[in-house]
Amino acid sequence: MRGGSEERYVLDTSACLAFLQDEEGADEVENILRHKKCLLPFVVLLEFYYVTFREKGEEVADKRYAMLKSLNAEFLWEIDEPILLTAGRIKGQYRLSLADAIIAAFAKREGAVLVHKDPEFDPLKQEVPQLALPRE
Repeated sequence: MRGGSEERYVLDTSACLAFLQDEEGADEVENILRHKKCLLPFVVLLEFYYVTFREKGEEVADKRYAMLKSLNAEFLWEIDEPILLTAGRIKGQYRLSLADAIIAAFAKREGAVLVHKDPEFDPLKQEVPQLALPRE
């Protein structure tokens, strides 16, 4: 877990989609992006891209991906062995998708608050600090 006095936030794919689509909670995500240290694991970009590709097509997916990359965030591109093992333990212990297990592992390592709209993360509240956005 990383130290430091600045509060850190990891955005889940659902938080990025809420922001982009101006859903409930978009204002909280915008505030984090403007005023806090924001982290985006590579798997969030992957999920964001394929969800948009599936729903809106390649051209829109490319544009939304470029927009996501332009955000004031640090991108976490590499998965190392500690993240792999933490994600594996989380995946084995909780009913999470592989992507969500990796996102949670990054949040845990970074000592960051996990921002999401996903009820799958609820069982991890004791292990990973969370900011659950309103669910519709």
